[in-house]
Amino acid sequence: MIQKGRSIKVAGDTRPGTVADLFEAYVTSLKADGKPSWKEAEKGLNKIADSLGRNRPVRDIEPDEIRDIIRPIYQRGKRSMADHVRSYIRSAYSWGLKSEHDYRSTSVRRFRLIYNPAAGIPTEPKNVGTRWLDEEEFVRLYRWLESPDAPVHPPYTRAVRILMLTGQRVEEIARLHVDQWDAAERIIDWSKTKIGKPHAIPVPKIAAELIGSIKPNEFGWVFPSATDPSKPVSHGTLYSFMWRQRDREVIPVVTNRDLRRTWKTLAGKAGLSKEIRDRLQNHTLQDVSSKSYDRWNYMPEKRAAMARWDKFVRELLTKRKHKAALKEAA
Repeated sequence: MIQKGRSIKVAGDTRPGTVADLFEAYVTSLKADGKPSWKEAEKGLNKIADSLGRNRPVRDIEPDEIRDIIRPIYQRGKRSMADHVRSYIRSAYSWGLKSEHDYRSTSVRRFRLIYNPAAGIPTEPKNVGTRWLDEEEFVRLYRWLESPDAPVHPPYTRAVRILMLTGQRVEEIARLHVDQWDAAERIIDWSKTKIGKPHAIPVPKIAAELIGSIKPNEFGWVFPSATDPSKPVSHGTLYSFMWRQRDREVIPVVTNRDLRRTWKTLAGKAGLSKEIRDRLQNHTLQDVSSKSYDRWNYMPEKRAAMARWDKFVRELLTKRKHKAALKEAA
């Protein structure tokens, strides 16, 4: 600073930013933005920092080094994990580049990044799921969740039933807090969601009855974790719980995302238009009118749609239950 004739009073931290510095700063930004993914990102980046070298200047990392970390994971058959590692590194560098080149900020460029070394590493091709439960499978799963044949932490079975009845994202239902539930209006209200937009839905009456029967724990979680009641159940735990039951062949082969697809499909069969289903599931509408001008919350339309869905589900559960009773009698 002195050699350049500049005042040292305005000098910032001149140490070169390390791998650990970048990763920690990125995780901090995820926390500040209220992103629920920060915990998984932190866990993954901690392991990556150990492999790359925590105290190395982050700008010195080369693409070959990142590739050499990912390749062994891929070769072990962990393709999804390999892609997650690539994504964590790429996202952290992308955040670092943008934050240091943001003309609105006066912060000193600590990392002095020139490019993103993970940008050129290809992503794992995505397998677009098509699985959804037909009516018989839907009822079979729902009935098992009502009366499981093995010891299960009750909040887990309740959370999955709410997923089936509302079609919402797993993380948003898993993290449901008492403050987000308006019992009088039968509305779940999220101030922030995965896509960064607020979202509120009136739930079908059958779901409202289920939520109303649940007493949130002392921390306000509707679906608390079995291992740490101060935290909600994670989407990963719900996935594992469902996977174990699938292996026992007591429920249909289904993932949590399949349940969201199932709701979309069966709600269409119930007579809900695609537009209202998209709005109920908080899918981003891409037309200019929806993105830039339409600020109506569509609550009356959502209520009417959920009432129709509620009738469909109740008839479905009743009809299948009656058929099962006749079959047993025969």
